[in-house]
Amino acid sequence: MDQAATPRIRNVALVGHSGVGKTTLAEALLHRAGVIPRAGRVEDGGTVCDTEPEEARRGMTLAPAVAPFTWTASDGETYKVNLVDTPGYADFVGGVDAALAVVDLAVVVVSAVDGVEVGTETVWRRCVEAGIPRLVFVTKEDKPRADFHRVLAQLRSTFGAGLVPLELPIGEEDAFHGVADVLSDQGFEYDADGTHHTATMPDDVAAEERALHEEVTEEIVSGDDEQLERYLAGEVPTAVELEATLAHEVLAGTEVPVLVGSAFSEVGVDRLADYLCEVGPAPRATRVVVGDETELSVEPDPDGDPLVHVFRTVADPFVGQVSLLKVLSGTIRNDDHLVNTATGTDERLHGLFHLRGKEHLPTGAVVAGDIAAVAKLTASPTGSALARRGTPVRVPAPPAVAPAYALALVPVTQQDDDKLSGALARLVAEDPTLSVDRIPGTAAAPGSSQPVLHAQTVLRGTGDVHLAVALERLARKFSVEVTTEPVRVAFRETIAGTAEAEGKVKKQSGGHGQFAVCQLRVGPTPRGHGNTFVDSIVGGAIPRNYIPAVERGAMEAMEAGGLHGFPVVDVQVEAYDGKYHSVDSSDMAFRTAAAHGLREALTKAGTVVLEPVSRVRVVVPGELQGDVLGDLSGRRGRISGSDVLPDGRSVIEAMVPEAELARYVLDLRSLTGGRGSFTAEHDHYDAVPANLVDRVLGAALV
Repeated sequence: MDQAATPRIRNVALVGHSGVGKTTLAEALLHRAGVIPRAGRVEDGGTVCDTEPEEARRGMTLAPAVAPFTWTASDGETYKVNLVDTPGYADFVGGVDAALAVVDLAVVVVSAVDGVEVGTETVWRRCVEAGIPRLVFVTKEDKPRADFHRVLAQLRSTFGAGLVPLELPIGEEDAFHGVADVLSDQGFEYDADGTHHTATMPDDVAAEERALHEEVTEEIVSGDDEQLERYLAGEVPTAVELEATLAHEVLAGTEVPVLVGSAFSEVGVDRLADYLCEVGPAPRATRVVVGDETELSVEPDPDGDPLVHVFRTVADPFVGQVSLLKVLSGTIRNDDHLVNTATGTDERLHGLFHLRGKEHLPTGAVVAGDIAAVAKLTASPTGSALARRGTPVRVPAPPAVAPAYALALVPVTQQDDDKLSGALARLVAEDPTLSVDRIPGTAAAPGSSQPVLHAQTVLRGTGDVHLAVALERLARKFSVEVTTEPVRVAFRETIAGTAEAEGKVKKQSGGHGQFAVCQLRVGPTPRGHGNTFVDSIVGGAIPRNYIPAVERGAMEAMEAGGLHGFPVVDVQVEAYDGKYHSVDSSDMAFRTAAAHGLREALTKAGTVVLEPVSRVRVVVPGELQGDVLGDLSGRRGRISGSDVLPDGRSVIEAMVPEAELARYVLDLRSLTGGRGSFTAEHDHYDAVPANLVDRVLGAALV
């Protein structure tokens, strides 16, 4: 496609609640721009932006997708719009953050039927935190129960002042057929093909529009001292002047235009495209970190030094790894060589193209501010910065989305097991909100009757749907089949008191035998202190060369597990006496004897089961604080504090056993209607109350 100059590029994300119609709106914009002959339907799986089978099957966007188009706006200029369709479902909010990192305007899509929803609040908050200007498009105005005025009131009550309605609907529900332009005082009716023509507004709409025109004009000019002075002097600003002032206020984030239309009938869609180009900001400067954590602002100068940000990676079955990138500065061309600023690896930009859904649109050059793609940047994962050699710069990553749900993966066959590690690495490269870790297993020490716990490969994400999609992609893209099981809680044990025990090995069956005796004194250490070994042998009761074997045997026995089969921690083992044989003693004999003695001491003193406890931070609407506090108490949580954020939401901090958090992300969503969020990080180990040991272990063990 044709290359646009940087000032005529618009990078725009469609954000909003799941199912509100973002992908349908993207189709309408592409259709009105002449990119596609007809708008596809999400229900049919035939849209440009939903390219993955999992998206077509679920009827929802699961990852950000870029769909560029050119548009000649009402000002006569031709622009390039890089439209980024984003997920709306809560599990895939990381995709929203990735999109906001590279766009300059967010279109918050709101349903005229359902109004402000949980996802609306979420994306609005993320836009504010990321400093992204916003524009609201109220869609589905042609659907039953649509009510633009109700939705506008909701927007204002939820998000405060600064929302400026630039249009009013002409008709509503199935009678919706046009819009009234508040800035120009004109009415526009739409034909069946989505084109509009000027028309006389109905009397009731005209009266409302005239009143709103005064209100909106005052709102806009109040942000410009010079224009306000002229307005107060009686000069009436033109629609073009108001629009120019509004563009500056949108960029500053002080005003948020509100438009209305229908993506299905395409009423108002062309005017949305006009506003994206005429009011939406051109590519903005990007904050980067140079060298010793010095922050700089990089202007999108096509003649500057090249700097490229890789913001998404896609595993393509035909061309391999595809890297989506934004040029922050300079101009890149086919076969340019740049360097990964973090690793120093040379990367060749071979075969640059613009990505529109699945379609690759070759290009010879990409200027600052534009978004493109290139294949086979194998050494530059998501988040990488590419520049000339000797440029120590990095692009700050979006806020990390903390994993809240986990499953352990069990390969179906040995072949699946062999491929699992590499496939998971590629899966995480494609979706950095996933993470993988491994929980080691335990192997019983010689003579132990404790159960052996197998190792677990654990996949972590933001929710159950997130992981379900990841496993589907694991099978489809990488041909790795797995089953799942609950993640084993990392319980530990410690000795309940102090005990002395003797470990003995005596074996003589002809020839060289085995003989060793260890006298051990075993007791607890402070919580978190770890396991220690004390050598108190005197008089050569155990020769010095066998002492390391005694220590190793005791430590191995503790790793193998205590009375409940969990690794033993926070224990001091003191070897204070023993016996040996000049011929039959050996390292192996003393290792085995020490292990026997350690297990005997644990049996004598008993053990206490320890469980990991997480520091949990829950953010919920203030009116739901009581419900959440009660739920945390039911999970054996200890509340450590609470606070109120500036936006009125409550923050609750608590210590909660990890065993009680396995499904907390799902339960919290249910309890708060999706308006609650939480983070959890390991804090310490604590003893499981004796009366709860059987219940806790029964519920948490695999």
